[in-house]
Amino acid sequence: MIKIRPQNFNINLILIFVLVFLASCARQSNPDIGRGSTYQFVEGYPELRFSTVGFINEQGIPTLNITASIVYGSLIYKEVDSEQQANIGIEIRIVDMSESKENRSPVETKQYSYTFSQDDTNIINSQDSFDFQEQIEVSPGSYKIYFTVTDQHSGKTIARTATSSIPDPNNNELALTEIRMLGKDMDASSPEWIPINTYDVTSAIDSLRFIFQVTNNKSEEPLSISSELVRFRSDSSIARPMHFNNYSPSSITYKGVDYSEETIIQERQRQLLQEGSVLIEFRFAKQPRGNYRFRVQSDKEETQLFKARDFGVKSKNYPALKTARELARPLAYLMNDKEHDALMSISNSDSLKKEIDRFWLKNIGNQNKAVNVLKMYYERVEAANKQFSSFKEGWKTDTGMIYILFGPPWQVEKSETNAMGLHLQ
Repeated sequence: MIKIRPQNFNINLILIFVLVFLASCARQSNPDIGRGSTYQFVEGYPELRFSTVGFINEQGIPTLNITASIVYGSLIYKEVDSEQQANIGIEIRIVDMSESKENRSPVETKQYSYTFSQDDTNIINSQDSFDFQEQIEVSPGSYKIYFTVTDQHSGKTIARTATSSIPDPNNNELALTEIRMLGKDMDASSPEWIPINTYDVTSAIDSLRFIFQVTNNKSEEPLSISSELVRFRSDSSIARPMHFNNYSPSSITYKGVDYSEETIIQERQRQLLQEGSVLIEFRFAKQPRGNYRFRVQSDKEETQLFKARDFGVKSKNYPALKTARELARPLAYLMNDKEHDALMSISNSDSLKKEIDRFWLKNIGNQNKAVNVLKMYYERVEAANKQFSSFKEGWKTDTGMIYILFGPPWQVEKSETNAMGLHLQ
């Protein structure tokens, strides 16, 4: 149990090129479709996943709901009184984006400090996280939120930003807030609704919950709000071998996600009769692995409201690997198809784990060396999940495959312009 005490042909060159290209390419996105944050993994720094959603609270005051997850194993621990102890500092700065650029300054700054204590030295390998939540009252408007975490033992700081808009509850216009997404794992020792800050949702989540608000419904006619949970057809295959020809542009492996081909999982409708800000929530059962969108829209064409939240369901412990099946899947890069199919056909977890161990020992020979190589391989798989995760697992991507087989690049350079020479904002 973690105790928390709050206080006031060089393949490396190829990979470099791919990383630079991915980091520099601008991605056009719909601001009304949320995707959560990316992992933005930086080795040796605190792992931070962060998001913000604006709401009108029960007292009718605009509020920023700020949530973050900080991975315990990414922190530096020191032994204090026979316990492993880590210390972090958190700073939140909120900037009003309605001000002119030269006049922008934080409208709110808050600082927090926490100490984490654990008697298990294996905490350094844990992918469990500390879930931070805070609600900060602000005026209606658009904001940029800066969230910074500093590991007090290493002195290393990681920062993330998010934007959020909150409608004015006192005007007569219809408005729809951003969608907040939560999940619950019923197998946890104390099941509770936890904010989902990233695009990725582990399949350990048993239930999904989406919360949003419709504000200032002052129409004489009822307003109908419809919601849909849809699943998109998407590619789930592993990266192709380097000698493969390019995929056909019409294939799903080329498209990745086909947003024009969807299956409606569930749809619901809500009639709103009362005035003011109305809080609405929808719950859905556990969904199989794949890519989804929860979308909300109104029935009035002249004042159409629309918001959506995209997400992808991945493996049980994603981005970590804990179960035998999670450990077996990435061995596809080290086996032929027949061997890997035979491995994945083993249904018993203990038998599968033994077969994985047998594979490593057979191909390396020396047990101590096999343990070291196995550890390095799966560390790379996990790092690939954190660095290249998208609509499918990071280890399944082309860049993920290169990273796993050849290791991290010697150097990564990021450009401020994309491949077409356009400046990135």
